Amino acid sequence: MEISLERHITFAEFQLLEIEYNKLKNENIELKIRLASMEHELSNLKRMIFGAKSERFVPQDEAQTALEFNIPPITPEPPLTETVIVTKTINKANKKKAIRQPIPAHLPRIDVVIEPENIPIGAKKIGENITEVMEFKPGKLFVIRYIRPKYLLPEEEKIITAELPSFPIPKGNAAPSLLSHIFVSKYVDHLPIYRTIQIFKRTEDVIFSESTVNGWISDCCTLMEPLYEVLKNTVLKSDYIQADETTIPVQTSEKKGSTHTGYLWVYHSPHSKVVCFEYQKSRAKTGPDEFLKNYEGTLQTDGYAAYNSFENNSSVTLLACMAHARRKFEHALDNNKPLASYALSEFQKLYEIERQARENNLSFDEIKILRQGKSVPILNSFETWLQVNSTKVLPKSPIGQAISYTQNLWKRLIRYVDDGKYLIDNNLIENSIRPVALGRKNYLFAGSHQAASRTAMIYSFFGTCKINNINPYNWLKYVLTVISDWKANKLSELLPQNFKQ
Repeated sequence: MEISLERHITFAEFQLLEIEYNKLKNENIELKIRLASMEHELSNLKRMIFGAKSERFVPQDEAQTALEFNIPPITPEPPLTETVIVTKTINKANKKKAIRQPIPAHLPRIDVVIEPENIPIGAKKIGENITEVMEFKPGKLFVIRYIRPKYLLPEEEKIITAELPSFPIPKGNAAPSLLSHIFVSKYVDHLPIYRTIQIFKRTEDVIFSESTVNGWISDCCTLMEPLYEVLKNTVLKSDYIQADETTIPVQTSEKKGSTHTGYLWVYHSPHSKVVCFEYQKSRAKTGPDEFLKNYEGTLQTDGYAAYNSFENNSSVTLLACMAHARRKFEHALDNNKPLASYALSEFQKLYEIERQARENNLSFDEIKILRQGKSVPILNSFETWLQVNSTKVLPKSPIGQAISYTQNLWKRLIRYVDDGKYLIDNNLIENSIRPVALGRKNYLFAGSHQAASRTAMIYSFFGTCKINNINPYNWLKYVLTVISDWKANKLSELLPQNFKQ
């Protein structure tokens, strides 16, 4: 007897099974997306800890390794036997020697003459051998005493003395040279104040109080606040600036045992060669909104939403950063290598055109013509590729996020071809931010919100020095020497880009 296992289900049961199936199917898709996302995060963490930080992309043509050559086999000929007698000689002239770099000519020389002992009578000097070695003398503290004789004028019954020169800190005992050294040690060499104090104690047997040194820094920053406002206005007068932001930990009484995460907003004028940092307590859009409320010109940023409010501002033209878009695809290589590699190769073509413009020192008009002829066709083709592939990838996957990010900013990304003075990316401003990252690792945090604002001021001055190849110590020493007596309407002459070394 046969037993039938068939069972007919009702329509209601079928609907329940279909719902359960769709639920499991959706959960499976979500798990795949989460797995891809976690694998991407793990890949990025491994890259940060173990991998190279370079974003250089070298395209690989896999077809090259699969080429088939129909070459007939070659029958090897019998080897010829030949006896060769070799005499080994050493040619000293061909022997490679290490090339020692010459000692710079601008270093001062001290001559030490060493005569041979017991020179016989009648010996004639026919020349000399000169050997140069570099010595080092640690920076020395010394004291300048300003002696002002007092004179009695009997007829007028008064005493006269010469006036003291102006000092950056009235009644203080720190001269501009010492103050400049402390500023450069902290904000250029990234030494915490306590380490600088330890160095003075070890090398000069001089003990400074940390509160005294911090007071000197505060007083000097107060003195230079008007100059900082002039630098800020110089940036805002530029018709093309770049903007970015980075974190700075701040110690406050509101968060005992931890630090507040503040933000340094950075504004860079590439053609005026000026950079301005401004401290804000948060990353909210009120920071750039307030700083740029009267700005008219072109603003280049990354894709952070805080800048979106300028899209509707008729006085501001928004540009995006091609390097940020490229970085998204570089991070997606492990997720979808074929698509990410194609995108990176297109970016490579665009950057090759920019390299040609730099190497040939093209004018702004010539750069625009070059971009219109070469970059625009690449961008048009790339836009079509983005549209076609956006529907073929998971939206939350790394490659999906890269395509979505680029599409959302596409209008801003391609505006750089409209004017030769625009840059393709924001890399210059990212270079200005690097000292902040080094500072975070060394002096760890700012002691207060006021200290963070002072930090923004000094990074503005020293960042502008760096862009203009100005020695920050020489610039600051000069400014602290003269600023007390400088005319307020001529403060722009003291900005780093106007400083003559």
